Order: sequence, then structure tokens, then C-alpha cells
Amino acid sequence: MTADRPSPPGVVDEALRAKQPARIAGMFDAIAHRYDLLNRVLSGGLDQRWRARAIAALRLQPRHVLLDVCTGTADVALSALASPTPPGRVVGVDFSGEMLRRAMTKTRRTRRESRLLLAQADATRLPLPDRSADAAAIAFGIRNVQQPEAACRELARVLRPGGRLAVLEFGLPASPRFRALYLWYVKRVLPVIGRVVSRHDSAYAYLPESVGRFPPPEEFGQLLQACGFPHVEVVPLTLGVVYLYVAQT
Repeated sequence: MTADRPSPPGVVDEALRAKQPARIAGMFDAIAHRYDLLNRVLSGGLDQRWRARAIAALRLQPRHVLLDVCTGTADVALSALASPTPPGRVVGVDFSGEMLRRAMTKTRRTRRESRLLLAQADATRLPLPDRSADAAAIAFGIRNVQQPEAACRELARVLRPGGRLAVLEFGLPASPRFRALYLWYVKRVLPVIGRVVSRHDSAYAYLPESVGRFPPPEEFGQLLQACGFPHVEVVPLTLGVVYLYVAQT
């Protein structure tokens, strides 16, 4: 069938563009082995600073349960456990089995198995009871969810009253000059580096397209409010390349 034919290099196929869960999960399965390396290279190491800002915004305490949605290779989860005020437990959720396998390897290497539980699940159907987490995070994952509103409502459901949520997502810089430079990088340079290092034809062509289709910061902040987070703060990082959304139930 023509729908099953691989797309030409650098072309995003319709299933990926439509964010079909199985197609997105398959893409992350394919790039999992180089995912951490690519994050460091393509962001110039800034991804670690962005995650640290998100973790600090959660105001974690030793008794807290932290939910890390779209955990990937567990960068946020493990960084939270290594922070000055680590939570008592972290639950990491992702729908990519290969990403979770990489996360488990990192968890064992850091000897944090007793405090990090990993589960394969969709962000729109979280495997947690109502009001069972004190804080939640989702780093560079919400734009990959086919139904982001459903995922945000799920996050509100599992958080206790007063629980805090930190969302990191790419944006577009406000400065016209810097925006033009950034768009040149993500459209021309990033896909080439991503394709060479990951050996995946469409994953890093999908990234700039998905960023361009994600709602503007104000609109996404309003979506969070509509989904059960009345208090939302929108913080631009690195001149607006990334936005940190800090929300509270």
C-alpha cells in the first residue's frame, strides 16, 4: 500500500504530520539510541539548563510524587532525583518502548531504581489514580501528542489540589532578526545534523514543522487554564527559543 512506503529523506509523511500515536512512537523508537546525544548537540547543551529551570519551578519536596510525562530517556526524572530537593518518588510515562529501555539503563546506572517507576502509556490516558501526584512535568513532548487538550486534562486529573505543572516546549523568538536566524537553523541545519547522527530520514524534518504548528505561548497558556490550571505563568527562555509554562491546579 502506498501509505506504508517510506517518505523521501527530509519529507514528513502524513501519518507523522497527523501525529498518529503509533507513528510518533515508532519514530522515537528509531532515534532512541542517539536521542540524548542529539539533544546535547542540537541545543548546544542548553537543554540541560532548560530542564533544570523546569525542575526548580516545581518546588519539589522530599515527600512529593513527581509525574514525568513523555519521559523519553528519563532526563527530567533523573535530574529531579539528583536535584537539591529531590522528590520521594518519580513516575515516568512514555509510549515509546525503546525510549523506556534506554531510560531503564540510565536508571540502573545511577542506582535510582527504587525511586523511579517507568510505565509505557499514552499521555492522554495516564495510568495513575485521581489526585495521586504532587507535581508533574512534560518536557518537549506536548507538541507530539495528537490530542494535547486531553493530555492537559489528564495532568490536571492526577495532580492533587495545589499541585504544580512545568511544561517545556519550543517556541519562536519574538525578535524578528533572531527569529529569522533561528528559523534558518531549525529548517536548514538541524534536519541535516539530525538525519546524519540519528540515521532517521524524517524525525528531524518533523521537528521544525511540529514547532511551527504548535500554538503560540498565549494560546497554549489559555488551553492550560481551560483544562484545570487556573494559574499559569509563561516564561520565555533563551530569547523565546523555548517557553516554560508553570501552572497550578
